[in-house]
Amino acid sequence: MNAAGLADTGALLALLDRDDRWHAACQAAFHSLRFPLLTSEAVLTELFHLVDRREREAAWRLVRSGAITPGAITDRDLSALNSLMTKYRDRPMDFADATLVHLAQRESVDLILTIDRDDFETYRIGGHKKFQIVPGRER
Repeated sequence: MNAAGLADTGALLALLDRDDRWHAACQAAFHSLRFPLLTSEAVLTELFHLVDRREREAAWRLVRSGAITPGAITDRDLSALNSLMTKYRDRPMDFADATLVHLAQRESVDLILTIDRDDFETYRIGGHKKFQIVPGRER
């Protein structure tokens, strides 16, 4: 897959919610990126759990547009996810974040659309490479 970057739950929520304090920054970052952005079923599960009714259809439009595409996580990936969650247990790393870090390594992608800077500044791709995080720090 030729993904241009990754998309995390919080940034997708902010993109959909005009009242979110990160909305403008995420919208600007999103429109400056190439597509598709890769995400995981775990991120989409969080997204659809957290959106309200009026945002649900917008979330579906976003996913169906092709701008966001889920990367497959299979049984073969579970050991790597467990290793990541064990390595970052002091954060603690949740399952959705583990899938994104794993997809970053597997698909050779280092750009991530996220508002979860603290975690993604800590996580390393392949144990050493830093993520390129957008949007920038909130002012």
